[in-house]
Amino acid sequence: MKNTVYVISGPTAVGKSLIAFYLAKRIGGEIVNCDSVQLYKYMDVGSAKPLEEEMRKIRHHLYSIVEPDYNMTVATYQKLAGVVIDDILARGKTPIICGGTGLYLNSILYEMDFAKSRGTSARRAQLERMAERNGSTYMHQFLEALDPESAARIHPNNTRKIIRAIEAFEEGDGIGSMSKLKLNPKYDFRFYALNMEREWLYERINRRVISLIENGLLQEVESLLARGYSEDTPAMKAIGYKEIIPYLNHEYDLATAVDEISRNTRHYAKRQLTWLRRYDFVNWIEIQKGDTVGAIIDRLISESAEK
Repeated sequence: MKNTVYVISGPTAVGKSLIAFYLAKRIGGEIVNCDSVQLYKYMDVGSAKPLEEEMRKIRHHLYSIVEPDYNMTVATYQKLAGVVIDDILARGKTPIICGGTGLYLNSILYEMDFAKSRGTSARRAQLERMAERNGSTYMHQFLEALDPESAARIHPNNTRKIIRAIEAFEEGDGIGSMSKLKLNPKYDFRFYALNMEREWLYERINRRVISLIENGLLQEVESLLARGYSEDTPAMKAIGYKEIIPYLNHEYDLATAVDEISRNTRHYAKRQLTWLRRYDFVNWIEIQKGDTVGAIIDRLISESAEK
């Protein structure tokens, strides 16, 4: 019998962490982070990381494990997640993958060998010529159109990493190549994507941004800057951080910063949904106003039992 692994994904602010927490309580599970920003230390408020109290009640893995200037690759994440998932299963518990970073999801769901050499020399030479003709800014915009998450982690002037990221996307790490990939045969995935009516989701996003400010986001960004992490640090390009820095530099007021975070988060939620809709084996859970957490968990477990 294959090892059962739950995956709880969905757009930002839909309630993934809450559902994963109560699902873990119900089935004896442990939660494995699949959010690229929650991997970083000192970035708790802006990433909406689970509270310490929740982490004490249910074991959480791969949260706050690296410094903000660490360049976390998909290959490294895949190795870390694989070790954690296998350890959880070996102890008789159920892994619950929680998060919405698409490339990280792919690295768990599919057979992906990152040890293989990246790219053909012909394609790399073609991309290098493109960079020579058009410049690094153009190449960064090209990558952003393919893979916004990778683009956000790579500095626009780092042409070498931009080219490698484009190669990685074209070789199957990205949304466009999912049909070519094979599911990881080690696990029996129970893959769920949470969603809700768009206006309600956007309302939740807007409220969350206000809550982040009230809970200390400004102070968190100030603390990161004081530690020596600049706006060029890859992790500081995450939504919720990159918009606060101009405010702290007196480039615009707080209301503008809030609007920018809200707008960028809404756009990110749309990209996450687009990514998730490309999986042909995902089970959608449409959350309605009035649904209780218990009812949603009941539905997840009931649908899982039918498989």
